[in-house]
Amino acid sequence: MANLTKQRRGEMLRTVIGILAENPAGLQAKDVLAAAEQRMDLTEYELGTFETTGKTRFPKLVRFQTVNAVKAGWMVKDKGIWTATDTGLKALSDFPDALAFMEQAEAEYSAWAKAQPAKPKDPKSEPESSPKAEGSMTVEEAEETAFAEVAAHLGAMSPYDFQDLVAGLLRGMGYHVNWVSPPGKDRGLDIVAFRDPLGTTDPRIKVQVKREQSKTDVKGLRAFMSLLNPGDVGVFVTLGGFTPDAESEARNSEMRRITLIDQSQLFDLWVEHYDRIPEDDRGLLPLRQVHYLAIADDEPDED
Repeated sequence: MANLTKQRRGEMLRTVIGILAENPAGLQAKDVLAAAEQRMDLTEYELGTFETTGKTRFPKLVRFQTVNAVKAGWMVKDKGIWTATDTGLKALSDFPDALAFMEQAEAEYSAWAKAQPAKPKDPKSEPESSPKAEGSMTVEEAEETAFAEVAAHLGAMSPYDFQDLVAGLLRGMGYHVNWVSPPGKDRGLDIVAFRDPLGTTDPRIKVQVKREQSKTDVKGLRAFMSLLNPGDVGVFVTLGGFTPDAESEARNSEMRRITLIDQSQLFDLWVEHYDRIPEDDRGLLPLRQVHYLAIADDEPDED
């Protein structure tokens, strides 16, 4: 990016990783960008707009810098949530100078690129208003917006519709849903499913479904696990995710088999099995595929 020095690019990237360091559970991209804009003294160029879209340059300029960080393993982007990795946090500590920080990110990106089976093209400088430069970030933003709409839709569902959605997913995955809890107290059990229509083949699958946005802690997980008998498989689905202690409990449990599914994983499974989900169930979360012109790659621009 001809109008940004490597020093300035490093300042942008360090600011992003610094913000994520303060939010270990991750933060929505739009909130990261807004925080970065507040913390940095923007230049006239950064406050300017792209000729082709009229949008402010700064958010996209910052997004461009994160390409190095993602490939270097310093941060993860998942459906609009950005999270710093332990490696990224260590780099933040090891390279307090912005220029050295950016050089290290580029070096680790290069190491990643060389390890790929197909040798990538040499990075080329692109005008910040070029279709290629804007295209990659536009798709990223579109994906974030799309998932935000899905998340809002799921969050607005009634508990029973959300329960039916999970049952529909199980049907699409080839399981036979034997029972779905009717309205009223369910005592922690929402769905029972089997691998065959008569339930003669183990395991029996017991599912708890929660629409709450708060994280499920280990106490809540143990309450559900107490409902599992030997041979059962437990599936806990929640929009809010799980605390680290709950994840550790599920991962290390030897007496009970338990699978945790958060909002992101639920969506991935819904997309993967969408065509096999019964039509009535698909209506609870209808999706439409949108195609984009693939004119952009993920390689960063150089000075």
